[in-house]
Amino acid sequence: EPAIRPKTGAPLPLATAKPSIAVLAFDNLGGDTDQEYFSDGISEDIITDLSKFAELHVIARNSSFVYKDRVVSIPEIAAELGVRYVLEGSVRKAGNRVRINAQLIDSTTGGHVWADRFDRDLTDIFAVQDEVTREIILALKLELITGVEARSSRRRTIDIEAYNLFLRGREKSWIHSKGGNIEARNLLQSAIDIEPQYAAAHARSAFTHVLDYVNGWADDPDQSLQTAAEMAQRSVEIDEEEKETHFALSAACLWNRELDRALLEAERCLSLEPNSAEGIMVFAHVHIFAGNADKALESINTYMRLDPHYPDIALQFLAEAHISLGQFEEALAALKNRLLRDPSS
Repeated sequence: EPAIRPKTGAPLPLATAKPSIAVLAFDNLGGDTDQEYFSDGISEDIITDLSKFAELHVIARNSSFVYKDRVVSIPEIAAELGVRYVLEGSVRKAGNRVRINAQLIDSTTGGHVWADRFDRDLTDIFAVQDEVTREIILALKLELITGVEARSSRRRTIDIEAYNLFLRGREKSWIHSKGGNIEARNLLQSAIDIEPQYAAAHARSAFTHVLDYVNGWADDPDQSLQTAAEMAQRSVEIDEEEKETHFALSAACLWNRELDRALLEAERCLSLEPNSAEGIMVFAHVHIFAGNADKALESINTYMRLDPHYPDIALQFLAEAHISLGQFEEALAALKNRLLRDPSS
């Protein structure tokens, strides 16, 4: 069972005045556990699509996926994450067909705000994701963003087998281990072999090289960081409007001590996807490196609202920001919290 942050005994208040939503990992109804990456990938892509709307508060994948394979009521999940709305659903993939059920629930009433079922060819999967996003935005009475539609239409040209490989590679990259990174890169490279202009695949692969550098998993760390920077730069050149590319390039520039460029890339990432938890964390990290502790602290607090089950490293960044500001009691509290979560850290 995933590690969950220490509970205060009280539910979180609603994170913001904005409509707030958590997208749970969709259930895999295909009967084949090897296909779980696909249902998880659909959920993650919907989170990404919704995260482009600044008018929404969208919980990060890391926190919404905590409830996968656990029996927890929708009101409990909503209270723990500080959201009003929860999207749940299921995916059944069989041959070249896919069936997706989705329902948007208002946790305050338990009622369905919107629900639908989609039976489509697998090649229509991007259109289904777009439709789910559109219906949620309309149900919450928000304005559709013109640019989002244009970006979605470009995504639809991706070969479905390349997309499958990308989902599997991205899933492996979330393991955050040396072995997971190697598997991820192999799968992502297979996707790139089919679709050489697959910007998100180039970017995700670049980020695995950043992780190798940061965690000491590479035989030649400097080469890993150089490879990360080159791949991330290439991904931006392929698709300047893909958020993932700017996130990867920002992370590579950060560790390469190119702070001005890292900040520009982080800002571009967040302009494309305001709710990107990864983007906000790299933005905060750049400011810590640059000595802008106030800005870093503000960003870390925003990040923690988007990812209430945040990883332990966020507490380390929080402590570093407080130390820079001379706020030693707050820094000590953050470090104690980290030790409480993981005494071996």
